[in-house]
Amino acid sequence: MSTPGVISSVPALRVKQWLPEWEQVNFDADQNQAKPEPHFYVFSLSAARLRELSAIYRRDTTDMTARQDDLGIQRRHDPERSAEIQRYVVEGYPRSGLSEAQRKNAANDGLRKPGWLPTAVVVNILSEGDQRNGQTIGSDHVITVSDEPGEVFANLTFPDNVDDGLPPIEVIDGQHRLFAFDDDDPNVADFELPVVAFHGLDISWQAYLFWTINIKPKKINASLAFDLYPLLREQDWLDSGDRILVYRESRAQELTEVLWSTPESPWYKRINMLGGPRKESGPVTQAAFVRSLIASMVKPWKRSGRQATGGIFGGTPNQNDGLAWSRVQQAAFLVAAWRLLADAIRANRSDWAEAIRQEQAQLDLLDEDPAFSGRYSFLATDQGVRGFQHVVNDLAYIREKPLGLASWQDTGDIADVSPDSIAEIAKTIPDTIISFLEGIADGLATYDWRTSGFPGLNENERLAKAALRGSGGYKEMREQLVVHLSSAANHDIADAATTLKGWI
Repeated sequence: MSTPGVISSVPALRVKQWLPEWEQVNFDADQNQAKPEPHFYVFSLSAARLRELSAIYRRDTTDMTARQDDLGIQRRHDPERSAEIQRYVVEGYPRSGLSEAQRKNAANDGLRKPGWLPTAVVVNILSEGDQRNGQTIGSDHVITVSDEPGEVFANLTFPDNVDDGLPPIEVIDGQHRLFAFDDDDPNVADFELPVVAFHGLDISWQAYLFWTINIKPKKINASLAFDLYPLLREQDWLDSGDRILVYRESRAQELTEVLWSTPESPWYKRINMLGGPRKESGPVTQAAFVRSLIASMVKPWKRSGRQATGGIFGGTPNQNDGLAWSRVQQAAFLVAAWRLLADAIRANRSDWAEAIRQEQAQLDLLDEDPAFSGRYSFLATDQGVRGFQHVVNDLAYIREKPLGLASWQDTGDIADVSPDSIAEIAKTIPDTIISFLEGIADGLATYDWRTSGFPGLNENERLAKAALRGSGGYKEMREQLVVHLSSAANHDIADAATTLKGWI
């Protein structure tokens, strides 16, 4: 007899997924690849009840079992991950990612959101006679599946007693979600999870299914993922503080979109926003700009750890530290910095710039200025974008007080970040700030921005440029630009760069 209050059965939607071509698969029960049923079931069940009915078999090496004989498919359980999921269910995101002290702070109560878990837990329902780890499940402990051919719904009846050694359900994917409900918290006792259930699925097919769910799918393009942030921008938690990563990513994405959508920007319509081909979409991806801004301008104002400087966009009106610049001010500053650099390089007639222009002219490729954004310019690469934005941030951070950055205030009532509002705010940027950005631009215009792929380099030049490629090139590029600017004709720029050189 079933225990009162305990769910004894559930209706399940019968989903047929089988193609005639699959009949050509070499099914072999001796290899744990017996032919599966042509359908699975979809239902919902409380997390507590699902845990009670489930077993999880993990990959293990402690007993040196041969890998082909090890029937465990799950990864090792990470208690921290399950604990975070549990916090997420109760408190939502981003509150679940805060420290315990931050969550106790009443000022962060507004960060509480629903903790939905809409992704299905994938399981297998054991059939009578199935064996696992030397045990066989009997008729008294299996889930009875009442499934009439041609019917849309089936009924799953759970056993009155569950064998602790061999429960009737084995989890294929979703163990960390289940472990999040391990503490019998009465507040989440009735929290239901969607379940996709196979019936009598051989263990090798379970491993294959786990692999296709967790390993095989290509990860979403980072630029496409960042492009989703505008859909979240109006949520209050995005403005709650610069230490929350989602806030920083959202602000960086917005600033990247500004560079792409503002006619005054040299990157107008020329950033690869969705990760498409370079030729049609632009030379540098949205993800590269976003990550660069997160690493430079859109980071906390206070220096921490090994950071040489903080981020000039890291302050908020609710903090005592940092610049209380509005989103429109930040956008106008960034566009101005890039515009001045593009103008300085266009006016530059150094050998490196002329060589790129001549080479690209021979390729009959159109570009605003090949020396700035052509295929042979480092400025049209991740390393160049990050190097420039890092240097602008670092030097402005060092010279914050002499430049009077905090004195530049947005006194208008402009809520939206649009090309018109950016153009309006740009008129108010003090001359001291513009002159400083011009000094950086003029100094960097004389740096040799040619990539290692430029045809005219000698072997030593090519090897030196090759050192700037890859993830290791970010630090090397930044250091080279700082050293170059320490000899700039503008004394303020040279002094700031010399100071920075001693910090990094």
